[in-house]
Amino acid sequence: MTQIANDKPARAAGSAPAGSVVGGGLLLAVISATTFGLSGPLASGLLTAGWSPGAIVLCRMTVAALALAPFTIATLRGRWHLVARQKGQILVYGVLAVAGAQFCYFSAVATMDVAPALLIEYTAPAAVVAWMWLRHGQRPARLTVLGAVVAAAGLVLVLDLTSGAHVAWSGVAWALAAMIGATAYFLISADTGTGLPPLALAGLGLTVGSLTLGALAATGLLPMHGVTTPVTFAVGSPPWWVPLLLLGLVTAALAYATGIAASRRLGSRVASFVALLEVVAAVVFAWLLVDQLPGLMQLAGGLLIVGGVVAVKLGDRRIA
Repeated sequence: MTQIANDKPARAAGSAPAGSVVGGGLLLAVISATTFGLSGPLASGLLTAGWSPGAIVLCRMTVAALALAPFTIATLRGRWHLVARQKGQILVYGVLAVAGAQFCYFSAVATMDVAPALLIEYTAPAAVVAWMWLRHGQRPARLTVLGAVVAAAGLVLVLDLTSGAHVAWSGVAWALAAMIGATAYFLISADTGTGLPPLALAGLGLTVGSLTLGALAATGLLPMHGVTTPVTFAVGSPPWWVPLLLLGLVTAALAYATGIAASRRLGSRVASFVALLEVVAAVVFAWLLVDQLPGLMQLAGGLLIVGGVVAVKLGDRRIA
């Protein structure tokens, strides 16, 4: 993998000014985090209805891969030699960062509360900072460390862990596995040395992930079961295929494409911390879909997360 985990915003001759690149990257990162945040509440409804985590993830990735296929082909414009040259990275991205992260997160949600599962998975930004330090010698600035601490404190408040949420050890293990996949997602997404357009990487990764889970399902190693009854949410009971389409088109195709594009502009460290906003989005969507109204402590936690992201960005500017 060339230039893996690049943490510098992309700069090219004749490109847009740095400010517009970063501003556009932040907008894309917020869109990605918001759409990713919708996945948990949607999947929770399907799990309650009787769907297995494997079936949800396979349907989600297949729909997303099919939706992005025309864009993947168009952005490559016949440059299939890039796919051959980066086949190892694409394989790792599809299996670990896409299929692995999604399946492990939904498996965690099936065995423990959503809040602690998200908190464990979103230790990934700290893992990104540690990787950049240990592997590439990019020592984090004090503001970056402070931002990590502030954001972690905000997560505790947003997830309302002080109320005594139940934590199952099997769920913890799944959530930790999801954290590894999320870390790989941020690191590989920020690699600007592959030559692969963001849409191409997203589409190819989702295709590899779909084929991987499909093979596991065909061999019987991955349980697959679903139902065709309506799925109950606070806003109504839509047909089973509605949340599956939303999972595939919005929380996967759109979320991955914008997330990769954001990482290319912001670098893995900053993009991973902005992605913490997914937790805030998940709380809001949980309120709308399953009637869980966030309290004042959770709102205060959201402000801390935003403050932590700002501190990380300011600290990132001090890195040579």
